[in-house]
Amino acid sequence: MVFDATTFLARLWGSILVIMGFAFLLRRRKLMNTIILILDDKRFVFLSGWLAMILGLITILLHNLWVLDWRVVITLFGWVSLMKGVARILLPQLPQKTASKLKKKEWLIIILSIICIVFGAWLIWMTSPSLNFLIALK
Repeated sequence: MVFDATTFLARLWGSILVIMGFAFLLRRRKLMNTIILILDDKRFVFLSGWLAMILGLITILLHNLWVLDWRVVITLFGWVSLMKGVARILLPQLPQKTASKLKKKEWLIIILSIICIVFGAWLIWMTSPSLNFLIALK
């Protein structure tokens, strides 16, 4: 089965969101404690910044579509990932401060986890072949 860039990236980003959403929903305290510990290591922050920047650049290079439909979400994910990566490289102390504040707001972690799951599932659903058939009928 051959995927176009839109399908591949929507399923990639959707899968990441669903997996991370469930992980944080089910193990939020353990994950937040771990994240705060590893964010103390500036080498990790720098490396994760490079990875986010590369993921963003790949997304943008393959899918820089500014259209008035759902596909623009993939482009926005690419740009946000690129900016996040650059921010982590230039401001390595910022993720630690953000994670420390977020850890104190468990209700917000739950809400964000649910949003990630729903949004990720929506991205995957938007690329399902049955939906393409329904769109073609219109």
